[in-house]
Amino acid sequence: MSRVLPIAVVQAQPQKTNEPPIHFSEHAHSVLKSFPQTKMIVYPELHLFHADLNKQALLEIAEPLDGARVSALRELAADLGVWLIPGSVCELGANGKLFNTALALSPEGVLVASYRKVFPWRPFEPFDAGDQFVTFEMPGIGRAGFSICYDSWFPEVTRHLAWMGAEVVLNLVKTTTCDRTQEIVLARANAIVNQVFVVSVNCAGPIGTGQSLIVDPEGLVRTATVGTEATVLTDVLDLEQVTRVRRYGTAGLTRIWDHFKPGDQPLSLPLYGGEIDPQRWNPDHRPISRSTDRED
Repeated sequence: MSRVLPIAVVQAQPQKTNEPPIHFSEHAHSVLKSFPQTKMIVYPELHLFHADLNKQALLEIAEPLDGARVSALRELAADLGVWLIPGSVCELGANGKLFNTALALSPEGVLVASYRKVFPWRPFEPFDAGDQFVTFEMPGIGRAGFSICYDSWFPEVTRHLAWMGAEVVLNLVKTTTCDRTQEIVLARANAIVNQVFVVSVNCAGPIGTGQSLIVDPEGLVRTATVGTEATVLTDVLDLEQVTRVRRYGTAGLTRIWDHFKPGDQPLSLPLYGGEIDPQRWNPDHRPISRSTDRED
């Protein structure tokens, strides 16, 4: 049975920080009007925050997640009736901390997930680092996870999201530098080694370097922009493809999540002060002695 997610990925310039929220609402409504079958709209990192500001300036416009900005976004998601990923926002945390935080708002207008960027791009970004990986469930469709821009350079992020059950990783990006070429390789690599969809959405020029893309669980690029112009990528992701690829293998061969055999010994990971435990490797969290031909 298919578990489909019609998605609209918006490659756009960031909205000016002082621009009325109605402008973002109008844009989101226009996207849905153009692509009425859409069930999820995804915007780039810090889409609602145009300027590159210092930490003090960001603190002045940051809000807690129970503030007016998120309240307005919740109302917008409910009005649209879709999953709304409005990019990431400047979140004011406890004790004056500042986070770059991705949001997932349900079609009912509920804030179902928030993710604080674990790897700010230092020394250039003034944000405090988050300390948790985040996934969220879309009933009847599947599970998604968040990464933000520079997170994609750390394979631990996507690996943990996949292990936590994510079938699609939403990578929100605001890359203005020449290394977008490398990030495209990373999007494909993270999809391949974790057998997940990766949606990497960058902001448009002249601020961003564009080149947004959607990658399937075997690392094949489903759709992509080749330039920096403002545009919308659309696709219909069948998350059941993740189940298929993991069952039969990438290219019908490689099944990374079914690698270990009963009795395999844990592998020490001195870098992490921990280990890979074969009994906990598979994201299904089930004993690895089960049949390798899964029926689920």
